[in-house]
Amino acid sequence: MTKTFATPFLLIAVLFSSFAFGQQERTVNAPEDIQDGKLYLDLIEMPDGFHIDTYATGLDDARSMARGPKGNIFVGNRTEDKVYLLRDTDGDFKADERHVIAEGLKMPNGVAYHQGDLYVAEVNRILKFPNIMDHYDEQPSYSVIYGDYPTDRHHGWKYIAFGPDGKLYVPVGAPCNICDPEQDIYATITRMDPDGSNMEIYAEGIRNTVGFTWHPESGNLWFTDNGRDMMGDNMPPDELNKATDAGMHFGYPYCHGEDISDPRYGEGKSCSDYTAPEQELGPHVAALGMIFYTGHMLPESYRNQVLIAEHGSWNRSEKIGYRIMKVGVENGSAQSYEPFATGWLQGEQVWGRPVDIVQLRDGSLLVSDDYGNAIYRITYRE
Repeated sequence: MTKTFATPFLLIAVLFSSFAFGQQERTVNAPEDIQDGKLYLDLIEMPDGFHIDTYATGLDDARSMARGPKGNIFVGNRTEDKVYLLRDTDGDFKADERHVIAEGLKMPNGVAYHQGDLYVAEVNRILKFPNIMDHYDEQPSYSVIYGDYPTDRHHGWKYIAFGPDGKLYVPVGAPCNICDPEQDIYATITRMDPDGSNMEIYAEGIRNTVGFTWHPESGNLWFTDNGRDMMGDNMPPDELNKATDAGMHFGYPYCHGEDISDPRYGEGKSCSDYTAPEQELGPHVAALGMIFYTGHMLPESYRNQVLIAEHGSWNRSEKIGYRIMKVGVENGSAQSYEPFATGWLQGEQVWGRPVDIVQLRDGSLLVSDDYGNAIYRITYRE
């Protein structure tokens, strides 16, 4: 069902301005100059009882992650050409083995593990490495199960995941900041069978999602979406969206957020004709990977709640994002949006940019950081 809203444009701008400046990370005993390549974990602020440590370091451009069997972690990247496997062979929750699964690939950001096979998304094709754990250390072979996605590098990197229906979901970003592409495949989420057959568009009107998952009870698809640039510091917001059925349209390029009409493409369009976001996120925070927490290590109040990695702004006069946010969910709907882990941004200095979140079997969390070239582990103990 499409939501309709009547919030005045000016009020939205004021609220965004207040949120953007009110949610900047506090500087706590920060050094005068943040040094590139150095990690400052003592600056990360989280609720009482939470702790953060490194799981892997020196991992260039660590982006999307997928958990394999026995806690093995596959890692893709955007600016490099490799896919990695990280193994914790002694059970100390630190990766002690690192294997290059493949190299020479084109922006292999997306990784997914399904029934023994590893799937990797390049810009225009999906690769399958069969029985990966039997061959990970011997330059495993792969097949191309689908090779007809667009070749545009602009929003061409992909996050992929298997849904509860057993299909592989693959987004195709808009090939621009703001445009109305002639080809229907752009600004969508697609899905296909594990062998690459029956590819179809599942949802449209999505500028660029680089993170999604399914509600553990309803099975609905929830996904982040990055808002357009060049509308000022405080609009439009990034979005957390919910798709309850195939065929829904989420507004791009005509509408942004709840009811912000695009100055170029919104004329003659009504935002009430499109599905509004489940939760408006901060403007330009670059919301990427997300999970519903289903483990037992964290307090019960985190069960079935959303955690989102916000990569951080790139073209805002005062930086925002560079944090992990928690979206409270009740009865299948978003109710709140608040910081969970902050500190990668110190004033205007940045030392880390969270990208993706994965839950380990013990209920702890892994967070990838493509700026600090690291993966962190977050735990909780009273």
